[in-house]
Amino acid sequence: MERHLSVRASIHRALLDGPVTAHDVSRLVGIPEHDVASHLEHLSRSLKHTGEELRIDPAACLDCGFEFRRRQRFTRPSGCPKCRGRRIRFPRFHIEPQR
Repeated sequence: MERHLSVRASIHRALLDGPVTAHDVSRLVGIPEHDVASHLEHLSRSLKHTGEELRIDPAACLDCGFEFRRRQRFTRPSGCPKCRGRRIRFPRFHIEPQR
């Protein structure tokens, strides 16, 4: 990403391009993956003032298909509550622009 942008501005720009995982954001912006969740949480609150919205495509179990639809945390789930599987498709994040 561009060096003159702040970390959150870089994340904002990355999320406008389409759905990305926390790992993708980490790689694009150049920050550790475990720091992405706190930046996403802050960005989500900040976007409410602009009319934009941070959308989450939910994580899903690759073994049984369970979707974590009600999960509001920005971190990835460690396992499936239905089948106890560990193969989880990570949540993807994107910003829906103002209407």
